[in-house]
Amino acid sequence: MKIVIIGGTGLIGSKVALNLREHEHEVVAAAPSTGVNTVTGEGLADVLVGASVVIDVSNSPSFEDGPAMEFFTTSTRNLLAAEAAAGVGHHVALSVVGTERLSDSGYFRAKAAQEALIEASSIPFSIVHATQFFEFVRGIADGATDGNTVRVAPVSFQPIASDDVARAVSKVALGAPVNGTVEVGGPERFREDEFFRDALAAWNDPRQVVTDPHARYFGAELSERSLVPDDDAMRGEIRYRDWPGRIPTGK
Repeated sequence: MKIVIIGGTGLIGSKVALNLREHEHEVVAAAPSTGVNTVTGEGLADVLVGASVVIDVSNSPSFEDGPAMEFFTTSTRNLLAAEAAAGVGHHVALSVVGTERLSDSGYFRAKAAQEALIEASSIPFSIVHATQFFEFVRGIADGATDGNTVRVAPVSFQPIASDDVARAVSKVALGAPVNGTVEVGGPERFREDEFFRDALAAWNDPRQVVTDPHARYFGAELSERSLVPDDDAMRGEIRYRDWPGRIPTGK
């Protein structure tokens, strides 16, 4: 079976490609660096010839409201149109747990718009909602930093290793389209402020974590369950304390 991965050279895409090749599928990693650009449409028609499944794990290069919306809507429209012309039978997209609850954020409004386009398409689909990746923990802390303090809300937080996300996406891609959403989160649930306090201590980071119920997450104020999946969601296997990247190399 031919499977095309949009964003196939990135963090998740490269891991998904490796997983699927182990199952002896024909896997094509598509990205601007390989001559496939979903925003301009360059290379789309050619790469989708004979494809049964398309997995979209691409991401906007900007988290700003306008550019993110432009990327996700333009890219998704172009991709879905090319898939329809090629007769693709399953569109799989990676999105974020809580997207529908974070509409104060322009980035998450853009992700919601992407999902709406997929749902309105004639192509059978599966949307995978994942929680925050371990690899993005430092970036989340940096985004919450004000001077020497990191303002974080006292809400539930269930991060996941990118390896586990890739396994979940691969599993969904090899199954029948669900025409809905599948959630996946990490194996453990934390309180976000306590998690980041411990994480910064492990990094020997001098910034102070301040518990702030009104702290914004990429522009959105959080409630207790904004960032976590339902209790029956798929769960990853790798615990944060066992993740090799938890402590920076040389620390």
